[in-house]
Formats: sequence, C-alpha cells, structure tokens
Amino acid sequence: MEQVDKQEGLGVPAMPVDDPWYDATASGRDERAEAGTPGDGRPDAVPRQWVHSTAEIYLEVQRSPAFQEVRSRYRRFVFPAALAFLLWYLAYVVAATAAPGLMARPVAGVVNVAMVAGLGQFLTTFLLTWAYARHARLRRDRAALDLRWDTQEMTRGVVQR
Repeated sequence: MEQVDKQEGLGVPAMPVDDPWYDATASGRDERAEAGTPGDGRPDAVPRQWVHSTAEIYLEVQRSPAFQEVRSRYRRFVFPAALAFLLWYLAYVVAATAAPGLMARPVAGVVNVAMVAGLGQFLTTFLLTWAYARHARLRRDRAALDLRWDTQEMTRGVVQR
C-alpha cells in the first residue's frame, strides 16, 4: 500500500496516511505504470503491458456465446410478457370506452366489471414483477454474474491508450 502525504494547511508537518484507494488515480491512469521502464534500476518501475483496450474487451464479451445466451433468455421472457401485458391493458381501455354497458355490469353489490378488471391490472403488474424476478434469478443471474467476473478479470491490468 502506498503512503500519501496529507497536509492540513501552512506550517503543518506532513502526516503519512494509508490510502487503499490511491492504487488508481481519478484520471484512470496508473501513475506507477509511468514511473519507469523495467531495467532502469528504479524500484518503482512497472512494465507496461499493452493488452486489449476496454472497448475491445467489451465488444469481445458482447460477441461471446455466453452473452448472446443471456440476452436471448432475457428477450424470450420480456418481449412476450410485455406484449401480453400491453394487450391486456389496451383491452381494458378499449372495453371501457367501447362497451360502457359491459363495464358497468355489477358483479357483486357495487363492484362492477370495470373495477374487477382494474384490480386485475394491479394484480397482473405484481404477478409479472414476481415472474420477471424469478425468471432472472433462475435463468440469467448466474450466467450474467459469470460474465461480469470474466469481464472484470479481462479488464484488470488494462492500460488505457
């Protein structure tokens, strides 16, 4: 871990502070990589390794079969679910405007068809949210987490060009 000198003001002696976040600067460049070249005799010399850029790594991950599988699992659930919910919502709106007599028909006491269908909209929203979370947990989360770890391992040590 590197020592960082911290000064509070004029005339205050420098106090070394261990800063675990100092390994990489805010600019994204690692100052240690520019400190020297290997073999120049300086202890802070770190060899530069030119590997793929971050953009190239992410493009490689995007083209990978594992990423494509995660995306296809996502699309196979989300597109049909969104379409079904949209059609259900539009059917409710169309029925409310085109068939007010049907929507006003009592079901039980003062509760009519429109109220039951409106409550069905809320129930469908919660049911769809639960189904989406379950699908993500069972079908995509593990594969996405594996991809994330692989991507982090590939980007570790990347020197920005």
